[in-house]
Amino acid sequence: MATAEGLTLKGIPRRDEKKKKKKVAPIEHVEMHLLQSRWALWFFKNVKSQPWQCNLRLVTTFSTVEDFWALYTHIQLASKLSSGCDYSIFKDGIEPMWEDSRNKRGGRWLITLSKQQRHSDLDSLWLETLLCLIGEAFDEYSEEVCGAVINIRAKGDKIAIWTREAENREAVTYIGKVYKERLGLSSKVVIGYQAHADTATKSSSLTKNKFVV
Repeated sequence: MATAEGLTLKGIPRRDEKKKKKKVAPIEHVEMHLLQSRWALWFFKNVKSQPWQCNLRLVTTFSTVEDFWALYTHIQLASKLSSGCDYSIFKDGIEPMWEDSRNKRGGRWLITLSKQQRHSDLDSLWLETLLCLIGEAFDEYSEEVCGAVINIRAKGDKIAIWTREAENREAVTYIGKVYKERLGLSSKVVIGYQAHADTATKSSSLTKNKFVV
């Protein structure tokens, strides 16, 4: 007859047969690199049956270099988005629309790309645009920057940096010159700055450039 000491319940070993738990090494502290500003990623998908603002969605916010790269590597590349979609990266608290109080007196430096450039240049130009933003590349005028938008469109994609004061010529032109240089654009390429007030009353193709570099 078996003694009580030798019995086990089905599937459950005796106490002396249990394996010792492995010690878990403590997680090392990882130093995060804070950005000067907190940024927000927005996504827009055009659904014609819905109001424009219902198609705009806040995805997430980030405030460190590590969180930016984690986000960038996990979202779809801009060149893979469907026509009618936008990505926007704006300082946290600023919505990517003309009506926002911090945008309405501003404008944008606009880069218009051909259809062929979607698969050759679009992603690299957009990434460089984002690095200009989060890296505060515009020195003392970085405070004038509100954010950036990329529009994926059948006729041709667009990338723009938005600033808050269209009448601040010194800041706007400085931002434009640095931006053009960072994108590696030829001196023969001219990019223009459009005031939101002008774009809101006309189609973008008819809006006159307020400044050019």
